[in-house]
Amino acid sequence: MDGTDTDPTCPLCGRPIPPEVPQSRHHLIPRLRGGKGGATVLLHQVCHSTIHKTLSETELARHYNTVEALRSHPELARFFAWVAKRPPGWKGKIR
Repeated sequence: MDGTDTDPTCPLCGRPIPPEVPQSRHHLIPRLRGGKGGATVLLHQVCHSTIHKTLSETELARHYNTVEALRSHPELARFFAWVAKRPPGWKGKIR
């Protein structure tokens, strides 16, 4: 058994998040825009970093404050579709 049956799943790319893979919690509303103590989701670090590379804190707070909204952003949707084909343990890097 490889553990993927019990590993949490990234809600953006749909891949399991094994414990050895870099991961982090994303505040759906950024802390500095009123989201302190608000809802968070566990993501692969590469997915989380791509969100913050692509969108400003203001854009996140106003328009992209749900998993569905993040998945609907054209550039992010392309990335999530691409990364979904990578193995669960793939760490990637952000440029």
